[in-house]
Formats: sequence, C-alpha cells, structure tokens
Amino acid sequence: MSEGSLGLSVGQLLRDVLEERSLSMRKLSELTDIDTSTISRIINEKRKATLDHLEKFAIILEIPLAKLLQAAGYPVDHKHVIHSTYDETIQQLVETSELLSADISIEKVKLQLASYEAYVQTTEGRERILHDFDNKLKLAGGVGPFVDQMKELFTRFKMQDVAKRDLAIIGSALLYFIIPVDVIPDYIFAVGYLDDAIAVQIASSVLTKNS
Repeated sequence: MSEGSLGLSVGQLLRDVLEERSLSMRKLSELTDIDTSTISRIINEKRKATLDHLEKFAIILEIPLAKLLQAAGYPVDHKHVIHSTYDETIQQLVETSELLSADISIEKVKLQLASYEAYVQTTEGRERILHDFDNKLKLAGGVGPFVDQMKELFTRFKMQDVAKRDLAIIGSALLYFIIPVDVIPDYIFAVGYLDDAIAVQIASSVLTKNS
C-alpha cells in the first residue's frame, strides 16, 4: 500500500504542519536534532523517515505518532493503538509479573534500570527527566494506569522528598520511560509501553520494600 493511498504522505503532512506553524526546516532540525538535509529529503520524499525520526517529529510537532506512521507507510493496526487508555489485560500481566513473550524479560528491564541509576544522579540526567518527561507523556497518550503511576513518580522526583537511593530508583524508571532504548520499542502498538509499565512496577516494588 502506497503512502498516498492512505491520505497525505509524511512529507506533505510535515510540510503542511511547518507552514501552518511558521516553522522552518532549520528550526525543526534544531528542535529534533535531526540534520536539516535529512528533514529536507524526508519532506521532499527523497528518503523514508525512520521510526526514530517519526517519534521526534511526533513529540516536537505534537502530531499523533500513529498518523505519522501511517503517512510514512508503516503498518498500523488501529484496533490496538494506545491513545488514551492502557489496556487492562496488559496491566494485569505487569502486576502479576507475567511475560507477554520470550522477547521481553523482567531481568532485562531490571538491568536497564540499574544502568540508569548513576546517570540519574548527574545534572544532565536530572535535567533530561525534568525537560523531556511531559513530551514523552503526551506521546504515550497522557492517561491510563501506568501513566498515572509515572506521573506520581515524576512528582516525587521533582519534590525530591525521598532518600537519595529512592530518588535514583524513581529517576531510573522515569529515564526508562523517556529514553527510546527499550526492551520493546515504543512504536510496537498495544505492547510498546509494556516494558515501561514493568519498569514502573519494579521501581514501585523496590520503593515499597525500602519504606
């Protein structure tokens, strides 16, 4: 199926949004950290946008990621796209520590969380959380069981009303959510945020034990 058969191509969509908001490709480059020439080639349909490109465009331009994926020709199953709610069955799987497939393991998530703990305690890590959390929250849909938990952790992180060790645990879960290097990529709809939810459950469990 061609891009055009689904409506606007990703190039046309980006061009219209930039024109509507009086944004130049150079400014979009600054905001997304994507080279201006790359953006130009995507807009002029001389190259295909990668999933990383599309996620950055979605965050900065506040365009639904599903819309960009469809315009770029990526398959999207609209029956399973997460917009405003988090699937209760997935939440139950997380809460009972069950796994959706062999591709995801709680141990992998734990290892990733542990790797973020030192970064959380740096100025750069803290600023990244404070600066990028809201944008990633919008991309995730903004509401739902795991998102509500993530908001609560973010509030505690901002207030810094917990012990240093607990702050590192909270920050590692927030970074896992923000940084697009997941056990399951976020663009895999219906399960893409499952490992982020697992990260929240792991962090919450550790915090409960520490309290």
